[in-house]
Amino acid sequence: MISNHVLAFMAHPDDAEFLCAGTLARLRSKGYQIHLATMTAGDGGSRELAPEEIARLRLEEAAASAALLGASYHCAGACDFFILYDAPALRQTIELVRQINPFLVITHSPADYMVDHEMTSRLVRTACFAAPVPNVKTESPPIAGVPYLYYADALEGKDILGQPIVAGFYIDISETIELKERMLACHASQREWLLAQHGLDHYIESMKEWSAQRGAEAGVKYAEGFRQHLGHAYPQENKLAEILGAITRS
Repeated sequence: MISNHVLAFMAHPDDAEFLCAGTLARLRSKGYQIHLATMTAGDGGSRELAPEEIARLRLEEAAASAALLGASYHCAGACDFFILYDAPALRQTIELVRQINPFLVITHSPADYMVDHEMTSRLVRTACFAAPVPNVKTESPPIAGVPYLYYADALEGKDILGQPIVAGFYIDISETIELKERMLACHASQREWLLAQHGLDHYIESMKEWSAQRGAEAGVKYAEGFRQHLGHAYPQENKLAEILGAITRS
């Protein structure tokens, strides 16, 4: 019997809220159990608070955001800027995938502005492939099969050279944008950090502007873009589109 669990596994608290929370809310409304996971607790995300203090605050914010969605929240325990594709990180990622047992996983674009995002994408990709393998030993038992794997948009829809990363398809989130906004608002500690480090003020408005841009491409008010991982041995049917009804470019 197929699991009804969906996992959004991102690098940092607030990444899922920027990139795929509207889609997660739509899946939740159809009865799927949603799980949010991050590689780090966001310990680098402050110029005023020490790593332990900001991490504690950001974990609270992440849990509050997940609660709005009726979702669980998990953290893999890595540190900001030091997410490595190595055996300990991969084993922890596999363990989290096994604990949650998702049939569908969403993670970062393989090409993105930040290496933390790219490393998380690689770790999650391998974890999805390895989680069913009996000879890969973690605390939890293997899951039944490789989950459907999807990549959310890269930030601003471009790679590190500024070239556009075109969405494979869009999910209409016009009806869930308000919940997406409320979830992102839980991460209040990040406004000053994003302004200082990224030059990004009014981060909620920026999220809505990007969602509206993807929406304009899809012919709706707000949308989120995705690509499906279709490598050998990964599921090939577009299950996300089947469940929610995808929009493609004409």
